[in-house]
Amino acid sequence: MPTADADAMSHRRLAVLLLLLTTSLLPGPARAAAGDPPGVWPLSPPPRVVRGFDPPAAPWGPGHRGVDLAGAAAQPVRSALAGRVTFSGPLFGRGVVVVDHGATRTTYEPVAGSLPVGAAVDRGAVIGALQLAGSHCWPAVCLHWGWRRGDTYLDPLRLVGWGPVRLLPWTGTAIVTPAATSAARTPWCQARGWACW
Repeated sequence: MPTADADAMSHRRLAVLLLLLTTSLLPGPARAAAGDPPGVWPLSPPPRVVRGFDPPAAPWGPGHRGVDLAGAAAQPVRSALAGRVTFSGPLFGRGVVVVDHGATRTTYEPVAGSLPVGAAVDRGAVIGALQLAGSHCWPAVCLHWGWRRGDTYLDPLRLVGWGPVRLLPWTGTAIVTPAATSAARTPWCQARGWACW
């Protein structure tokens, strides 16, 4: 027969478990997908994400093919992964730098590139400076950071261990804690067939 102390301890453990579960659903760091290379943030310190990744349903469709990161004019921009600069210059009125990483490539804009095409870069190496002109966040300054594998757009936040929040489907069963428990009652978690601590 459980005691009031044991039942109270079970409730505290469940509360901690629910807190951990709830906070794991909040936006923020998440594990990178299996096989994603470990990268670094292109801005330092790690910036605020102004707008997240929203891939288009079709290649010509609307969406956001990267992420926008809050920054400051003239702030150094770094390559998220080691690779080679394959483009550095103006494109449609804004500076763009593209770094090839073999199977994938990352893009950075608006950036005044500081390296020539063909230059090898290490992960975290400065590739240019953030510009105000052409910013997606005008009148604020932000870096649009993209990642592609072939023609497929990928979420660049996966490179730094962030990813989309995944919610489990609602089962329709609410977790209700009893208002009061007595020493003579079966713990509510056991009554539901769950293991109690």
